[in-house]
Amino acid sequence: MPYENRFSVEAPPERPSERAAAIILDCSSLQRIGSVAETLPKVPIAFIDHHAAGTAVGDVVYIDDKAPSVTSMILLIIEAMGGSPTKEEAEYLLFGLGTDTGFFRHLDEQSEETFKAASRLVSAGASPKRVYNLMYGGKSLLSRKLMGEILTRTEAHFEGAVLVSFVTLQDQQKYGLASRDSDTLYQLLLGISGCEAAMIIRQEGETDCTVGLRARDRIDVGSIAASFGGGGHRLAAGLSIRGGLEEVKNKLTAAFEPWFDRP
Repeated sequence: MPYENRFSVEAPPERPSERAAAIILDCSSLQRIGSVAETLPKVPIAFIDHHAAGTAVGDVVYIDDKAPSVTSMILLIIEAMGGSPTKEEAEYLLFGLGTDTGFFRHLDEQSEETFKAASRLVSAGASPKRVYNLMYGGKSLLSRKLMGEILTRTEAHFEGAVLVSFVTLQDQQKYGLASRDSDTLYQLLLGISGCEAAMIIRQEGETDCTVGLRARDRIDVGSIAASFGGGGHRLAAGLSIRGGLEEVKNKLTAAFEPWFDRP
């Protein structure tokens, strides 16, 4: 990603002569920001998030689980202060909005305000074509070969309603970490007839995995993720979990069973 080098794994040190604060985006607790929390100086904290999971404890808390993305919430803050985004800011905000909505694929008939926000960002200079190309273009051939591997080993559970696949450490050594392209992969799996939910398990170590969950409509994968210490939305969620690949796969697949016991 072109923006990856703008992020740091450590918080900058607090300078006594400066007024400092921390604004935490897209997370509702310090536990969700990983190792950065360990280096965060004791400063006022504001949380801005659109995930329902977790309980934010901070000096300022702005959580709206009906918002399509945190960037749309930031746009509202800018406008509430009487401002408007610059062209560069508008493009960043549209990128975030496009990422969280699958470039508007996940929106329904109640999304009028989201499209109005997107229109205002375009009016401020954001290019939907450029944002789309940043999101989905420029992929490597290796990424497509890895996707083929993942699709080939996909397992169908609950009569095809839940599709499960995984990425091993060996896959990542062979194809490289830059070959991750999960959004397109979930799109392909959820487009299969009868599929209600898709789960991709990524082996991060011999006894550590991360899990991505996506659903079409009926299944609340956010609640499944939360039951394992993760979080997210009703139709898109994730978690980190200790355990070997096969153990995690069996445990997480079994977590879908209550959804098929219901009338």
